[in-house]
Amino acid sequence: MKDVLDLLARAFVSAIFLFEAFTSAKFFDRTQATMTEYGLTWNQDLLLISTIVALSVGGIFLLIGYRPGFAVILLLLYWVPVTFIVYSFWNKPPEKQTLYSILFMKNIAITGGLIHIWIYGTGRYSFRRLIGMTRLPKEEW
Repeated sequence: MKDVLDLLARAFVSAIFLFEAFTSAKFFDRTQATMTEYGLTWNQDLLLISTIVALSVGGIFLLIGYRPGFAVILLLLYWVPVTFIVYSFWNKPPEKQTLYSILFMKNIAITGGLIHIWIYGTGRYSFRRLIGMTRLPKEEW
């Protein structure tokens, strides 16, 4: 049961990043406008395309359980800075501080989940374990 829940948890966490990659690509121009609102004006095309690639690769790798350390690093390189830039509740007006502090803490919790996966691995149901278990027998001469 633990292994099934581990797979389900990975699917839930990776869904956030895959959805973010999809919506960033689908609404490319609107995402660039949002980046401008937050002061991210340096080479927006490069930043956005690299973000979409990192979120896609990291999300897929996390979902299938392949190279979880690499996947977590890719995702954290995006997630942590965006959390502090977009959800900086301390810079918001008082009527928005509660909402933004909740969203900030949600992102911090997701960060904790990613670090947990990085430390403890992907569990039994992962691509990495599948490859390790499907070795061909040695031929005898």
